[in-house]
Amino acid sequence: MWSLTANEDESTTAHFFLGAGDEGLGTCRRGMRTEESDSELLEDEEDEVPPEPQIIVGICAMTKKSKSKPMTQILERLCRFDYLTVVILGEDVILNEPVENWPSCHCLISFHSKGFPLDKAVAYSKLRNPFLINDLAMQYYIQDRREVYRILQEEGIDLPRYAVLNRDPACPEECNLIEGEDQVEVNGAVFPKPFVEKPVSAEDHNVYIYYPSSAGGGSQRLFRKIGSRSSVYSPESSVRKTGSYIYEEFMPTDGTDVKVYTVGPDYAHAEARKSPALDGKVERDSEGKEVRYPVMLTAMEKLVARKVCVAFKQTVCGFDLLRANGHSFVCDVNGFSFVKNSMKYYDDCAKILGNTIMRELAPQFQIPWSIPTEAEDIPIVPTTSGTMMELRCVIAIIRHGDRTPKQKMKMEVTHPRFFALFEKHGGYKTGKLKLKRPEQLQEVLDITRLLLAELEKEPEAEIEEKTEKLEQLKSVLEMYGHFSGINRKVQLTYYPHGVKASNEGQDLQREPLAPSLLLVLKWGGELTPDGRVQAEELGRAFRCMYPGGQGDYAGFPGCGLLRLHSTFRHDLKIYASDEGRVQMTAAAFAKGLLALEGELTPILVQMVKSANMNGLLDSDSDSLSSCQHRVKARLHHILQQDAAFGPEDYDQLAPTGSTSLLNSMSVIQNPVKVCDQVFALIENLTHQIRERMQDPSSVDLQLYHSETLELMLQRWSKLERDFRQKSGRYDISKIPDIYDCVKYDVQHNGSLGLQGTAELLRLSKALADVVIPQEYGISKEEKVEIAVGFCLPLLRKILLDLQRTHEDESVNKLHPLYSRGVLSPGRHVRTRLYFTSESHVHSLLSVFRYGGLLDETQDAQWQRALAYLSAISELNYMTQIVIMLYEDNTRDPLSEERFHVELHFSPGVKGVEEGSAPAGCGFRPASSENEEMKTDPGSIENLCPGKASDEPDRALQTSPQPVEGTGLPRRSPLIRNRKAGSMEVLSETSSSRPGGYRLFSSSRPPTEMKQSGLGSQCTGLFSTTVLGGSSSAPNLQDYARTHGKKLPPASLKHRDELLFVPAVKRFSVSFAKHPTNGFEGCSMVPTIYPLETLHNALSLRQPSLTLCTTTRPQIARSPHPALFIRHPCNFGIALKSHLGTAAGLPAPCPVLALPLLLQWKETHILASVISPL
Repeated sequence: MWSLTANEDESTTAHFFLGAGDEGLGTCRRGMRTEESDSELLEDEEDEVPPEPQIIVGICAMTKKSKSKPMTQILERLCRFDYLTVVILGEDVILNEPVENWPSCHCLISFHSKGFPLDKAVAYSKLRNPFLINDLAMQYYIQDRREVYRILQEEGIDLPRYAVLNRDPACPEECNLIEGEDQVEVNGAVFPKPFVEKPVSAEDHNVYIYYPSSAGGGSQRLFRKIGSRSSVYSPESSVRKTGSYIYEEFMPTDGTDVKVYTVGPDYAHAEARKSPALDGKVERDSEGKEVRYPVMLTAMEKLVARKVCVAFKQTVCGFDLLRANGHSFVCDVNGFSFVKNSMKYYDDCAKILGNTIMRELAPQFQIPWSIPTEAEDIPIVPTTSGTMMELRCVIAIIRHGDRTPKQKMKMEVTHPRFFALFEKHGGYKTGKLKLKRPEQLQEVLDITRLLLAELEKEPEAEIEEKTEKLEQLKSVLEMYGHFSGINRKVQLTYYPHGVKASNEGQDLQREPLAPSLLLVLKWGGELTPDGRVQAEELGRAFRCMYPGGQGDYAGFPGCGLLRLHSTFRHDLKIYASDEGRVQMTAAAFAKGLLALEGELTPILVQMVKSANMNGLLDSDSDSLSSCQHRVKARLHHILQQDAAFGPEDYDQLAPTGSTSLLNSMSVIQNPVKVCDQVFALIENLTHQIRERMQDPSSVDLQLYHSETLELMLQRWSKLERDFRQKSGRYDISKIPDIYDCVKYDVQHNGSLGLQGTAELLRLSKALADVVIPQEYGISKEEKVEIAVGFCLPLLRKILLDLQRTHEDESVNKLHPLYSRGVLSPGRHVRTRLYFTSESHVHSLLSVFRYGGLLDETQDAQWQRALAYLSAISELNYMTQIVIMLYEDNTRDPLSEERFHVELHFSPGVKGVEEGSAPAGCGFRPASSENEEMKTDPGSIENLCPGKASDEPDRALQTSPQPVEGTGLPRRSPLIRNRKAGSMEVLSETSSSRPGGYRLFSSSRPPTEMKQSGLGSQCTGLFSTTVLGGSSSAPNLQDYARTHGKKLPPASLKHRDELLFVPAVKRFSVSFAKHPTNGFEGCSMVPTIYPLETLHNALSLRQPSLTLCTTTRPQIARSPHPALFIRHPCNFGIALKSHLGTAAGLPAPCPVLALPLLLQWKETHILASVISPL
């Protein structure tokens, strides 16, 4: 009825008139005529009289809006209704003519924009009384955010918590606003930062977001898009002092906004876009248009869209949704607005508007009309098939980046002022208190100053040491001249019978009965510029974990993740502990991962979730368990013996037989003698620093990260004092701090040329390689027990992440009708990134190594992985443990082969000493696809056998062939399926064997290559020790062959570099030569070791059972747990019993009966087990 074909005659041409005063229209479209005056219109009507009565639809808006592409597209379609004629009122008519002279119409589409005379439009509506598509009177309310929020509240629509601050322009200072360091109080309502400040006028787009000082402070200033910018970061942290504003709670949306466009109460189109508050850069496509992706609204959001449309009486209406914490909140209503660049939307909008007009007005004109009904579109969601496995979940636990040396001071305090402070901030509730906020630290400083002033008046000999500690406390708190919660904090722990001597690390013989507080002051440990670069570059390299992209994304490394995320199919959550260095590492990683720009503070606030509320990533390292006390005491006893290590010492200190531990003990031999050497080297170092300070040329010398020689001397002098106690014995707990400091200075302050630092580094590292890992347990049982104590919540969370493999309604989905170029719009990849400290990384690795994941005597690959881990001496900055979950949709859902888990590991940043990490097993070492090929499982040539019946790879025969060297690891003998993400299409080579897929397309002669990560200029995310790289995609040469491209000759000179590039399908050769994820040569930032595969053929049951038995051993004693937990649904039941009694499940018991579990309704359990986290 309303569509035209190219051969229709002129009698059916659409009636589309343009009102007077519209100059510069250019070429008229078919069916359009420019109306210069009423007389010309009458002449035209005499020439061509419509055969039927016509309903005149008037368009009354500013020219910029009425001539816009979306409006033109919709009106062209609207005119295809036989009985509708569209008349556009020109801007000159609207602004200069009285409403009595405006052309009359039966239906009016009119809306306000900048410069539009809404009063005249209302007057015209009263004069002509047309049918209004969008109510005009309500558009006054839409211009005032206060009224918008009032109407939304009356309709019961969820809003962010807000308060209105109305200022009298004559007396702006008279208002109910109290501004604090990290909060504002408006009319009695307190809004802690981050919060949003919006002008009450909807026409004012200068919205500010204020960030807390713990995240770096400042504000993000949003404005109407100018070019490719929509916001800018400002260091200003104070709110505006003039004007009226709405203050509202900031909603963490993971950096994405959702814009909803209604056409009537029963139609809503939703699009996701990058939040302008994130980094202020507008993402545009190749045509310069802002990149947006249509998304699917939930049933509740559709109801909200209906309520907004009806409440504001706007048939065509746009509003903004914030999806946060599992709920949707409306934060703005824009009134009349259209979707841009969506033909489907233009069709739908014109159809709905035409039907709405005809339904309302056709009876008045005696036009026969019935609304046509059409079959609904069926959303077809294609998925992968065959033996390809789909990436479903990526879990990564990552240590923070390079930091300044951590420093710590402990002291026992008993003054009533400290107890009053402890009580004031609720310390007695848990017996512990953390003080990080500036005002809290100021209170501690004030108390310290008062106590020192009192001690000056009445000095007492017995508290002389306490005076010294108070002086140090005062000195540290006064550093920098201002407070920042990121680099200093005070912890107070209550001891009802006083602090024990063992906790203090001093030889105190007394045991006071009076209660006291242990005050622990921590400072330093800030993320360095190198640390930020490391995190950002690793994030950029981490994109290659995901399959490649399509269309405009093809040919760029890591594009698969960006495409996945931008199409709203990436369920990403980033968690970080409450330490500033960890949070900033997470923000920098997110910046690189998602190709964001700008400062880290906005990214931190919006993308990173602080996990300190439930202890997920935080642990109180000052509160040791009984097992840790025993381990620490035994460790100190062994290392205090002034004698060479004997066989008994090796048995006591290294019962696990760790290679790195045995090597370090052989270097140390006599621990006390080595401590003597270390202490002498520290004394020599402080002497050199003092001499350098006396040198006039060093007065203004600035060290790395704005440190001064004086500050450097302070940290070394403190270590000198604390390391050797008054009794002459050494405090072994200071060894990690000594190694930390010398490693920092060798890497960052090497230009000072201080003598003895290399030897100090060598000896302190040997000691640290014994002390640090053994503090987390000496025997296997102790390591597991301490690990669970450190990271029990994290273990449970990983368990849930692995089990939640099926979609539910709460996951945001891409709308399949709009997903051109996306092969699997209904499939999602779930990514959970956990940034934490060294303790959690050590603990989690202990669980996998010693928690019974696999029997190394029965699994050769796991045996090699344990040998590799045993040789790792240090879990350095940016250490990664990565778990990847795949699903084979061709397998029976009840089969153990349905899900496939891979475990990867990287020891993090390359140390300052050469060759500090062993060669690993490679990233995803592949196996032959047929047992007949396995002449020698350890032969690298077998990866791509040239003597097999497969066709040789002609594309590689012309390439120069590298030569084999020593030390290449053996490949895995495991047979594996191909894997691919939902967007990946693998190129296959011909095979004479049915079902035989070749992961590597050619036979490679022996190769000579450096060990991955040991100095290569283009070390990447993945280890390429196993040639051919990832089995999820062909190598670089395959990509060139399948796309008909030739590698440029220049690239052949870089054959060694090509070997180190992750073999991801979309990698370009230019990336291989100049990678973005290579760290060396860029401001001397150290290389990060690539990921090595620990195991690539785990079933989902194996890690799940290991985590389950570790966190709650009782469940392992259930009848046949391996059989029972094989299926995710069954595991959900067991898991709910394991985690608690939510959803009405009976309390767990040591032996949980299987029949009882099977009687419980699976759907009821899974509803709460697989809830969004």
